[in-house]
Amino acid sequence: MAVLPIRTLPDPVLRKKAKRVSAVDRSIKKLVSDMRETLHADPGRVGLAAPQVGVSLRITVIGLPEEEDIILINPEIVRRKGERQVTEGCLSLPGYMGQINRSEAVTVKALGIDGKPVRLRAEGLLAQALEHEIDHMNGTIYIDHLDSLEDLRKVEPEEAVVEGPPEPS
Repeated sequence: MAVLPIRTLPDPVLRKKAKRVSAVDRSIKKLVSDMRETLHADPGRVGLAAPQVGVSLRITVIGLPEEEDIILINPEIVRRKGERQVTEGCLSLPGYMGQINRSEAVTVKALGIDGKPVRLRAEGLLAQALEHEIDHMNGTIYIDHLDSLEDLRKVEPEEAVVEGPPEPS
């Protein structure tokens, strides 16, 4: 396992639509293992998409606090419900945050690391993370959802929130 370097804007891999994974083989499992280690290298990270580590494939790892990692291959959102405003930041655009709209709940279909189909219904932070990471696989960054780049807020490293904030209590 290895901690992989995070690609940041304006790296072109972040703006490319990622390719579907044709088979969950040893190389995909190694990539997922490295992505998991990269995700957990710094506390506060919630999700990581393969393009963020320079691999243009449709793979994401989501690690919510106190939960088992969710690994999704070829994920796609098949249903969205509601809308809410959230504050997001991103590993690929460090030092900034912005308020955007995300769904209250989503349903995603994908393959698991075993290559079998999975369906996941999510709300709150998990729904936000799923939308954020699937956006990455489509070449979209959260700033694309802002009305203006002037809406970005520069943050100090200690207050930066990566891949979305904790749910309000």
